[in-house]
Amino acid sequence: MAQGPAPAHGPLTGVRVVELAGIGPGPFAAMLLADLGADVVRVDRPGGAGLGIDPASDLTNRNKRSVLLDLKGDEGPARVLDLVERADILIEGFRPGVAERLGVGPDACLARNPRLVYGRMTGWGQDGPLAERAGHDIAYLALTGTLSMIGKPDEPPVAPANLLGDYAGGSLYLVVGVLAALQHARARGEGQVVDAAIVDGAAHLATMIHGMLAAGSWQDRRGTNLLDGGCPFYGAYATSDGGHMAVGPLEEKFYAEFAGLLGIADDFPDRWDLARWDELRAAVAERFSTRTRAEWTEVFDGTDACVAPVLSLTEAPHHPHLAARSTFVEHSGLTQPAPAPRFSATPVSVRGGPALPGADTAAVAADWDIPALRPAASTDTY
Repeated sequence: MAQGPAPAHGPLTGVRVVELAGIGPGPFAAMLLADLGADVVRVDRPGGAGLGIDPASDLTNRNKRSVLLDLKGDEGPARVLDLVERADILIEGFRPGVAERLGVGPDACLARNPRLVYGRMTGWGQDGPLAERAGHDIAYLALTGTLSMIGKPDEPPVAPANLLGDYAGGSLYLVVGVLAALQHARARGEGQVVDAAIVDGAAHLATMIHGMLAAGSWQDRRGTNLLDGGCPFYGAYATSDGGHMAVGPLEEKFYAEFAGLLGIADDFPDRWDLARWDELRAAVAERFSTRTRAEWTEVFDGTDACVAPVLSLTEAPHHPHLAARSTFVEHSGLTQPAPAPRFSATPVSVRGGPALPGADTAAVAADWDIPALRPAASTDTY
């Protein structure tokens, strides 16, 4: 029999969450809730969620438990509603109307549990001309204007992995939404539906940029502004060994320290003379190209010049600062980012490895007092 995560100690201990298995931002949002101590039960479908990731390595399913149910079968929707009756939050990431057709939409769930927070995670949202269309992170960023800001001015926009859309514009907004709605439900005894759309979140993330655009301090052209790579003292530069250094001394005193350590303090263009930014950039690039990443790291170590080496995913866990803070941890043989943020009274941790589909059916049936759940999944393993 599989062993689920250790007892929770985070601020959401005691909160019960049902996650209808999907891909991308939904699972990550549920992981955030689980990291914070919620008892997250993932309803996996026979055959998996679709991307073919080995369940044993899918870190977005850490700290969760899993039951295996066929939502297209006779008993699947009924068992989900049994879970809903005892839950505080449900998360689903189907296209609009799919959950309703399966019999586990908001009306059915809220009828069973009027205090439920029903979280819906989509790219386009629950309504609008594109609501029924397929899409992925990059398309949502494209339509909101967010993607247009990323990359060099003379090259196509650069896809920022799936971090900016799926997770920042999607998962984080869903988590904020369901927790706000949970507060309302506990204060008023009234559940509700949370419509978290990546297009909404990705647009909202650019609020400050829109303000700068309105004020005339941001050009609606990629790679020409203070924070989009257009500025010669806010970007990344290649070193002699093929590495890179990240540079960001925006404030005057930090820039003075940067310029001195880099060796460009004298006879170089005024950094606020935008007409000479290309000249300044070339000078900075030339200086960084004369030493290795390790050598420049040593030069700027312990200073306020706002310069840091660009580390790879495998290098990052070994950086002294991140190691001292245990920003990365190892659990179940997997090195992974630790839960964030941190809490003084209700600490959070990685309590369990990735939940294997269907592995926790018996335990959930017992803990949530749903005797009918166990027969719906005949085994306790995938």
